[in-house]
Amino acid sequence: MIKTLGLAAAFMASAATATTAAAIQPASVMETAGEVAAYFMRSCPDVGADSYVGGKKRNSRIWTRGVFYEGLLNLYREEQRPEWLDYAVEWGEFHQWYSCTDSQRRHADFQCCGQAYLQMYMLDTSRPERMEHIKMRIDDMMATDKVDDWYWVDAIQMAMPIFAMLGSITGDEAYWERMYEMYAYTRNRHGGSKKGGGKPLFNEETGLWYRDYQFDPPYKDKVETDKDCYWSRGNGWVYMALARVMQFTPEDEAHRADYEADFRSMSRALLDCQRADGSWSVSLAAPSNYGAEGSEGPEMTGTSLFVGGMAYGIRTGLLDSATYMPAVVRGWEAMRRAVHPATGFVGYMQGSGSKPEDGGPITYDSKPDFEDFGIGCWLWGAAEVHALARQMEQAEATGITETPGADAGAEQLFDLMGRRVAKPERGRAYIRGGRVVVY
Repeated sequence: MIKTLGLAAAFMASAATATTAAAIQPASVMETAGEVAAYFMRSCPDVGADSYVGGKKRNSRIWTRGVFYEGLLNLYREEQRPEWLDYAVEWGEFHQWYSCTDSQRRHADFQCCGQAYLQMYMLDTSRPERMEHIKMRIDDMMATDKVDDWYWVDAIQMAMPIFAMLGSITGDEAYWERMYEMYAYTRNRHGGSKKGGGKPLFNEETGLWYRDYQFDPPYKDKVETDKDCYWSRGNGWVYMALARVMQFTPEDEAHRADYEADFRSMSRALLDCQRADGSWSVSLAAPSNYGAEGSEGPEMTGTSLFVGGMAYGIRTGLLDSATYMPAVVRGWEAMRRAVHPATGFVGYMQGSGSKPEDGGPITYDSKPDFEDFGIGCWLWGAAEVHALARQMEQAEATGITETPGADAGAEQLFDLMGRRVAKPERGRAYIRGGRVVVY
């Protein structure tokens, strides 16, 4: 059976796009990404080392570390280096796959580690302990009618994909329905003068999000005081979450069209906010706001999430390649330039905070208070760029605009996240019969 791969055909048909695509090569992307991953693993050899968030001692399953493992496992999807998976599994085993305490059970920051746990369960479904605790916490939430937990946009990324994954793993559509209810409440009602004040955090006119109710109008940017404040990383969290949610929900899921619409709306807005150097500033509507005094301009946590999201959108056919490919290429170059070639250290990363002025100054040499989540953002974006570059390279090398479908008589293939694959791509790794194979 032969099925058309429409996106590859579009690449081959457009000379301009092909020229642009040549600027990103999968081998080069992976080389740089490998250096960044190695930098963090050298810097943090003890997976149980405590983290200090807001000056408070936290264990290493807090959200900052959880985001790092999201990025690392996204990269592992692209290239199966044993040391990456071993590092992640060691972390999960250190915490005995425990997610959060009873008092933290509804808080997205403490649930975030569950995303990596579930991804590792998908890689080895003979290890149910990897999903049991986070599933129990989410099931406890779903036993109530409460849907207003995600009152700040970061929470959408920290927790929403967990619901999507559980729906994919169990086949229970109730996870997807509750996920939408919680997303819709944050999107449409969590803004205003107080939490849950009844106004949207998503501005449909601009395609951008306010970080939380405190940054709704009349709050304005601190530098360009005639502009609303749209924090870069806050919007990046939502953009990343939408991509991950769509990764783990089927095309016929009841609310899939809503996520796609918001993703496209954000993409159009973000395209207009990109700087000439390929990066994004800390304040999307106010490009002259560089954040804390002494900052140099580019900001990599938001930039990495935007570049990765656009790459995902092009690869999956959600975004037009001719429109968005130049932004991905410029954005990847900005990401690459931020990496110190001798060490793999990533510069221009904003530290912890909730607005453009926090976590600085942001410079090429500045080290943020929490590198783990910033590097996780960078790795996640790099993995999506690699996936897109690899798809384009295959299309260009073979001249094939069609790809074989799964042979009905052959043993079923699964991707590295454990999902059944109907249309395998040439040269990519899959799981067959419990073993990783290259199709």
